[in-house]
Amino acid sequence: MPIYEYVCMECESHFEELVRGGEAVSCPDCGASRVSKQLSVFAAHGAAAQPSFGGTGGGCCGGSCGCGH
Repeated sequence: MPIYEYVCMECESHFEELVRGGEAVSCPDCGASRVSKQLSVFAAHGAAAQPSFGGTGGGCCGGSCGCGH
């Protein structure tokens, strides 16, 4: 089941919803059925330059979180 992003056309609330087939979606905040599916942006990893966080690495993979990796 895919997760889609929506915006309510009544209260302008943004939310995500698991949708099966042609299931109707309503706003969890106000209950309106006038919602619009939004275009999602996917994260991708590739050969592009990655940000540098210093000489010893960064994030948990660099050991800065204390996890010992």
